[in-house]
Amino acid sequence: MPDFLLEDEVNGVVAGVDEAGRGPWVGPVVAGCAVFLSREVDERLLLNLNDSKKLSKKKREMLYELLQQEKAKGTMLIGIGAASAQEIDEINILNASFLAMKRAIAAAGAKPDLVLVDGNREPKDFGFKCKAVVKGDAKSYSISAASILAKVYRDRLLEEMAQKYSGYGFEKNAGYGTKAHIEGLKQFGVTPEHRKSYAPVKEFLK
Repeated sequence: MPDFLLEDEVNGVVAGVDEAGRGPWVGPVVAGCAVFLSREVDERLLLNLNDSKKLSKKKREMLYELLQQEKAKGTMLIGIGAASAQEIDEINILNASFLAMKRAIAAAGAKPDLVLVDGNREPKDFGFKCKAVVKGDAKSYSISAASILAKVYRDRLLEEMAQKYSGYGFEKNAGYGTKAHIEGLKQFGVTPEHRKSYAPVKEFLK
């Protein structure tokens, strides 16, 4: 379970960032940024925050709404950023993930003394001191909150995309390479939202 130990190592503002959507074949990569300005937040947040992939959709949605409420109360800064499929194709998924994170920090209006970044790579051009934290969404409340923001926002985007591009199962597979997605590519071809640099998608461009 996450805690505030990493945040407490710094006497200042600490932001957590995480992304959702590095593996899918379609749509943007989305990042969340979360800053706890106060520890006096809804206890349901601290009891339930964890790696977003370990939580049910219903629980993620509940936490997402609680995070919005904390922002409104002034106890948190939160932001969401994205990098498009076209940007992923141009600069690769790792750099696009970092770009989405930078945009999330800017959207939050955060000026952190330290950014806790989920993963094992530290971005070089954030303009802020960064610390990579492997499995950070299970260790840091800030990263965990950021992971919820990114995952819920991206899932909602893919549900909207499924209405525009039916036949690929985006509302269920979030853009991952499932059987339904492959069948959609065979039948309807590549959409403008597909990541054309990804090898499985390239196969359908020949």
